[in-house]
Amino acid sequence: MLDSIRDLYQEVVFDHNRNPRNFRVMADANRTVEGYNPLCGDRITLYVKIGETGIIEDVSFQGAGCAISTASASLMTEIVRGQTEQEAEHLFNLFHRITTGQDDSLDPATLGKLAVLAGVRAYPARVKCATLPWHSLQSALKNQADTVSTE
Repeated sequence: MLDSIRDLYQEVVFDHNRNPRNFRVMADANRTVEGYNPLCGDRITLYVKIGETGIIEDVSFQGAGCAISTASASLMTEIVRGQTEQEAEHLFNLFHRITTGQDDSLDPATLGKLAVLAGVRAYPARVKCATLPWHSLQSALKNQADTVSTE
């Protein structure tokens, strides 16, 4: 069982790292946030377009980072498009609690496709790689333009 989960994790991370979804500059973004993970060197620029009704109409990213960071950003952009700001914030909270191991009672399956990243909690140094795009999104949702750092 664990081998199949590990294989799925590797397959998803490798796929999203090699072919990141929504990896582009968004000219009409109304929120842009820079993110940086000094431990691993990951850098991300997150572009978010939020409509007047609070729906995330578009989201994309640019940057350079490790496979986990890139895969996390790619998966995140696929999942939060079309969500309300509140839904995205709720998903951030779930993702953060599961990946950091703050709540072992949570079922990673509640994350859908993101569940493959739940295993990073076993590698504390990699948690920051997986959560950097999410912290950047949280900053964008709060309309805070400061650079987000995992430190």
